[in-house]
Amino acid sequence: MADPSATKFDARGITETIERALASAGLTAQSGLTRGILDTINQSLTTAGLMHPGASPRGRPVTMDGTARDVDSPVAIGNMRIAPAANDPVGPSHDKEAGRPGEFLSHSFTNAAGTRAYKVYVPACHADASHAPMPLVVMLHGCTQSPDDFAAGTRMNALADQLGFVVVYPAQSGGANGSKCWNWFRAEDQSRDRGEPSIVAGITREVAARYGIDERRIFVAGMSAGAAMAVVLGATYPDLFAAVGAHSGLPYRAAHDMPSAFGAMRGGTSYAGVSTATAVPTIVFHGDADHTVQARNGESIIEQTLRSRADRARLRSDLQSGLAAGGRRYDRTTYVDAADRVVAEQWLLRGTAHAWSGGSAAGSYTDPRGPDASAEMIRFFLSQPPASTTQ
Repeated sequence: MADPSATKFDARGITETIERALASAGLTAQSGLTRGILDTINQSLTTAGLMHPGASPRGRPVTMDGTARDVDSPVAIGNMRIAPAANDPVGPSHDKEAGRPGEFLSHSFTNAAGTRAYKVYVPACHADASHAPMPLVVMLHGCTQSPDDFAAGTRMNALADQLGFVVVYPAQSGGANGSKCWNWFRAEDQSRDRGEPSIVAGITREVAARYGIDERRIFVAGMSAGAAMAVVLGATYPDLFAAVGAHSGLPYRAAHDMPSAFGAMRGGTSYAGVSTATAVPTIVFHGDADHTVQARNGESIIEQTLRSRADRARLRSDLQSGLAAGGRRYDRTTYVDAADRVVAEQWLLRGTAHAWSGGSAAGSYTDPRGPDASAEMIRFFLSQPPASTTQ
């Protein structure tokens, strides 16, 4: 039998050879151009499944662009301010006030459409009998990612400790998609009570029942393919999900097969070319330097959301520009209804590639220099009036 190591793909060797070649041309590893070239190569190898998404050839976490720094500005949710989350390793987090560990548990769910594993994070304060029913946030990872990786990169479990909500991370299987992408682009996975939407909805209902969740405050968010699937879920289960968070995703029914999916990702999709769905409040983050999923798709999600509203002509918009503590500039546009409720919110991240803004370098596909997308999504979710419970 041949030695398996003799034919093992050497991603480390390829990148180190390229790095030496760049150095011979006078481009050091510390230069911005060299970092950009190497990050692009590393990301391509990761996408192809030839490199673990959580590490580069030299063992450092992959960040899509630039050196990892924490975003250190607190975010306000009503009268509450969220402190910066620590770069906790994957695993049980801790209640920040009581110092008690939360639980990060593994489960699986099966229905007629298939079986998916999932992990659920339950903060320690959930055990307090006097605690009111908690909200639930469903987090859908991107291609090549896992629940553990996504939890580490978004730091959503730390926010759950601080604010008191349950988080569930459904896991796409390699058997359903070789790159572990949610199949947002397939016709059979874009309808209610069919395919992957039915699986994620089933997981959501199972977790809500098990932990006594406030069914009026169930939210779904995702990154990339996970964001596209979150949009699908908001469109097909508006009675289950009270709001949607989409980071670097695509609008509902932007594609119907693999070729059209690549076309939508690369060229963007005008809202006029996609179906109008029942609107739920939606917050969108997208980098204007994203060459994996063009930023036009983020605009289309917002356009589709607004187009679906009966009161769209009476909505007012407000544009604010700012600079995150980590150095990223952004444009934030809010859309407010007649009752002064923010029903849609769009963040355009200047210079950000295909990466979760404000995330931790402990996870893959993150840009720690941007505004904290996790905290802003939770602020948007918890500011929404309670939805109906007709599920």
